[in-house]
Amino acid sequence: MPEKLSIVGIGGTTTPCSSTEQALTIALRAAAAEGADVALFDGPFLASLPHYAHGAADQSAEVRKLVAAIRGAHGLIIASPGYHGSISGLVKNAIDYIEETSKDSRVYLDGLPVGLIVTAYGWQATGSTLATMRSIVHALRGWPTPLGAAIRSTAGMFRDSQCSDPGASAQLELVGRQVAEFARLRRAAPAILSTGPVEE
Repeated sequence: MPEKLSIVGIGGTTTPCSSTEQALTIALRAAAAEGADVALFDGPFLASLPHYAHGAADQSAEVRKLVAAIRGAHGLIIASPGYHGSISGLVKNAIDYIEETSKDSRVYLDGLPVGLIVTAYGWQATGSTLATMRSIVHALRGWPTPLGAAIRSTAGMFRDSQCSDPGASAQLELVGRQVAEFARLRRAAPAILSTGPVEE
């Protein structure tokens, strides 16, 4: 039997059950429905991480847990609020720890599908933040999924990890499905999707 897909979700704010965290949960639930094992690193967990620095992983069990999950992942879903037109420092700090994989056989997120979610109170912030997140994933050699969910949040839109807006909910679910589907394709044909050299 092939190894079960592992999809890691990273995101949220320092507020438990934030809109960003609930949006990420919806996407992860859709990935799980496709047969993947999912793991959530939410805002409160991210807040427990020290500021990124070389060697910090040696001193933090939380950092080691996050890095180990990323190393074993077949795909990621990253969710951030749009703060002042860009990704939050909390989420960016967690992403910076991917540097710990720079000397691994799979460097950074090489060839991995990465779903992206942004929640914000205005459309301008969702667009600029999503563009920034795509640039970060490209720099880490990952493959952003075709759909990035840009969610304009309103009060009461998310409750109990459900979204009252059918269109937004459909976007989030599609992000989760795309990550799982592309992860499955990558595992079936790693040489085609890898960014490394391919022998003829």
